[in-house]
Amino acid sequence: MGGAVRSVGRALQFPVTGAARGIRRATHAHGAGESGLGKLIELHAVNGAGDVMVTVALASTVFFSVPTDEARGRVALYLAITMAPFTVLAPVIGPLLDRLPHGRRAAMAGAMLARALLSLIISGAVATGSLELYPAALGVLVASKAYGVVRSAVVPRLLPPRFSLVKANSRVTLAGLLATGAAAPVAAGLHALGDPWPLYGAFVIFVGGTFLSFSLPPKVDSAKGEDVALLAADEQHLHGPHRGQVKRPGLRTVGPAVTHALGANAALRCLSGFLIFFLAFLLREHPLTGESAAVSLGIVGVAAGAGNALGTAVGAWLKSRAPEIIIVTVVAVVLGTAVVAAILFGAFLVACLAAVAGFAQALAKLALDALIQRDVPELVRTSAFARSETLLQMAWVFGGAVGIVMPLNGTVGLLVGAVFVAVGWLGTLKGLLASARQGGRTRTRVA
Repeated sequence: MGGAVRSVGRALQFPVTGAARGIRRATHAHGAGESGLGKLIELHAVNGAGDVMVTVALASTVFFSVPTDEARGRVALYLAITMAPFTVLAPVIGPLLDRLPHGRRAAMAGAMLARALLSLIISGAVATGSLELYPAALGVLVASKAYGVVRSAVVPRLLPPRFSLVKANSRVTLAGLLATGAAAPVAAGLHALGDPWPLYGAFVIFVGGTFLSFSLPPKVDSAKGEDVALLAADEQHLHGPHRGQVKRPGLRTVGPAVTHALGANAALRCLSGFLIFFLAFLLREHPLTGESAAVSLGIVGVAAGAGNALGTAVGAWLKSRAPEIIIVTVVAVVLGTAVVAAILFGAFLVACLAAVAGFAQALAKLALDALIQRDVPELVRTSAFARSETLLQMAWVFGGAVGIVMPLNGTVGLLVGAVFVAVGWLGTLKGLLASARQGGRTRTRVA
């Protein structure tokens, strides 16, 4: 009888333990387990699951619970109270973390713990309608972006042998996307129990992430040989008329190729923020043909997520491709798709634009990673990641701010989005042509 009970127990546990072992094999493959990258992949998956719990709770509270006109006002207020201060705080995140090179695990754990506690505060605010919701949401946003900056800086320290930086980032990003997709329906199910329940789920997840952060290897906290990176635009501070006042011996800039690539990525992030806010209201007021507002938003969201995952997978697969050409190409494709979707506005083209924009954003970010790996010395590479991530988040905030104030006209809105992309594309194309004329274009591995 006892043997039968144990057999039934093992059978019931197998779906969970078997899945856990499968995930562990995938995240620790090709030396990622030995180097510590597998632990970071798992941590980022936890981060994605927790963030989507908070997102579902806030979206249902701020956006879906009231009529469209009132929702625009609520989201505008949310944007003003959370995003506007974030644009001031974001430039501080990277330099501040540069000053804490020996506490990266603690910084990631602190970002997780802060979001866990703030999730409880938001759950109370959701239940009572308190204004505490907005400053707490700002805190969650800042903690999330601080985690993202530290995570980008940590990846180069955990590369397995014969593992490119782009491939490592692809694995980490893909794990976050998969965890987000898996946690979203769970968050929706918890929301059916009550508005605060997704936030309780987020609390549990982030507490787990707090402990998981300290499971990363000690070399994450090593800052041996590192320095602070400057963008090419900052070079004048080193070589200008007052250069004697700046004492940064051995400092090098990231170079024009990285700067142009960062501009293109910022344009795509700007488009992403714009589309999220603009389409959220547009599709709520004018759903896709034959569909409800919730289903319309779901279709566009799934298309964007699938495109992002595909772009991440393609980035890990590509080999021996010039990242400058990849960036120029994918941004041009997004620009063309945005123009066509604006002129021939329709359900299918809106979904296509969301998918193409997600694909391009993922692939262009991986190409930017390749350029940083190629052109930025190892001594300042982690700082360059921190600076670039902060600038990209600021671009997303700006795009979202424009999207919230746009009139609900599909053609006009998508043309505005196309303008964002065109600015980034032209700047990158100009830089690529200048590099080609100088004979300085270098081919590199992207996977």
